[in-house]
Amino acid sequence: MKSGKIAALAVLVAVMATGCSGDEILRFGWPVGVTHQAEQMRQLWTWTVIAALAVGVVVWGLIFWTVIFHRKKKVADGEQEVLPRQFQYNIPLEMFTVITPLIMVVVLFFFTATTESNVLDKKPNPDVKVDVIAFQWNWDFRYPGTKNAEGTEISTVGSSTEIPLLVLPVGKTIEYRIESTDVIHSFWVPEFHFKRDVMPNPRKNNQDDTFQNTIDREGSFVGRCAELCGTYHSVMNFEVRALSPDKYDAYLKLRGQINPKTGKSNTASEALTAMNCGELCTPHAVTTQPFNTDRTARTASG
Repeated sequence: MKSGKIAALAVLVAVMATGCSGDEILRFGWPVGVTHQAEQMRQLWTWTVIAALAVGVVVWGLIFWTVIFHRKKKVADGEQEVLPRQFQYNIPLEMFTVITPLIMVVVLFFFTATTESNVLDKKPNPDVKVDVIAFQWNWDFRYPGTKNAEGTEISTVGSSTEIPLLVLPVGKTIEYRIESTDVIHSFWVPEFHFKRDVMPNPRKNNQDDTFQNTIDREGSFVGRCAELCGTYHSVMNFEVRALSPDKYDAYLKLRGQINPKTGKSNTASEALTAMNCGELCTPHAVTTQPFNTDRTARTASG
């Protein structure tokens, strides 16, 4: 009866697994990456999991083999019990159990260090720089070297009623310069496969407050704060809007122009609306939504 249940479970798992593509299986739960660096980390994750599963199969096999074929046995008269052959002081076996794990650790360390070095590598002259400023409980994105119609730096600040959009170009090296105005936050975009803590000043322990990447394709990707930072931490979201270089240039140009309806420089939403380029120019976030901070407007759950 027990073996029948196990067989039924195995069949169920096999049927459910057929709904996953080969790419989904090899990602082992990771989202599809959208940067060069994300693909490198995905490859490291995939091969590390495969190696771990291979080791697991060998270990499980040895355990079951030992349990089945090296059990204490009784002699023919049914009185005396005979122990299986013992392997203590077996020098070749002991060398194998020491050297093999050491080789595995060295190989894993090599590929981990190589991938980390590539992911954290920085070009001296990135194509785009953006300042990411975190505060309780939202984000301020600034574009150094740009000016709006008022002569100040182009920026986008989130509020309780609007998710901030971080508009970036694809195919360009982007440098993110991160900073917090209060407590520790964390800049995280799941499709980047990368997270970096945003530390308040003064910096300690040589903390690195910059990183670079290159986005491979256009799209909208939700970003989150991944460090518990207070009451509204869970809703401290933003959205990365990746546009082609020509659309990105058009966006910045519009951000520097006066909106005739308001008499002020175009906001991120107004600039995207004026571009009129379909879903990519949707003026508001499509991956997440604002949080109602009015506690009296919410009802208890459960």
